[in-house]
Amino acid sequence: MSGLLATTGPSVLWYLTRATGAVALLLLTGSLVLGIADVRRLSSASWPRFVVDSLHRSVSLLALVFLVVHILTSVLDSYVSISVVNAVVPFTGSYRPLWLGLGAVSFDLMVAVVITSLLRGRVGYRAWRAVHWAAYACWPLALVHGLGTGSDVKSSWLLVLSVVCALAVLAAVLSRVLSGWPAGAPGRRAALAVTAAFTVFVLAWLPIGPLGSEWARRSGTPSSLLSHTTSATSSSTGSTR
Repeated sequence: MSGLLATTGPSVLWYLTRATGAVALLLLTGSLVLGIADVRRLSSASWPRFVVDSLHRSVSLLALVFLVVHILTSVLDSYVSISVVNAVVPFTGSYRPLWLGLGAVSFDLMVAVVITSLLRGRVGYRAWRAVHWAAYACWPLALVHGLGTGSDVKSSWLLVLSVVCALAVLAAVLSRVLSGWPAGAPGRRAALAVTAAFTVFVLAWLPIGPLGSEWARRSGTPSSLLSHTTSATSSSTGSTR
């Protein structure tokens, strides 16, 4: 029994992939909350604007670091076939291509934000601002990616983590939208509409998607991997009888 578990159980790389993915989501949530709340509104005499701005930048870079480690461990783990190209070029993989591709889009957007921020003086403020606005899509894409590709999506810890991150973002959006209302009402209404639409989508999708039956098959897991997992499970069950 122990020998079978050693060969079929999760590897160290698998645990690293899940752990770094979870930490990256937490850091990305923190970065998004700081960005939505606006460093100018958070600054005070004890927390000058440059301190808050530096914190926002540091959290964003740290999230990117953990995301890179998350990608590398996914590629190095031989249990699932994911290449560097699959992790960078969206929707090119054979393993849950849609959900893996969303993660690739999120990563590409983060890289674009970092590069344009480093070259802000050369690309110009308008170009930097446009890319920076696109970065707001990183978080919802990363959240759906994690829920769609995670093999332990039904685990309590991952669900709690996802809910906490979602509530933090919702609180930040509501705080930003309601502060100063009704000035800029059209833009504020648009932000509320997008937030509400995404929330409804996730709440409607989860029960019939990742939390539903046979999600591994329906999400695009290769048949060879499905049969291998089924055989390993059957063998493990038989050995305990």
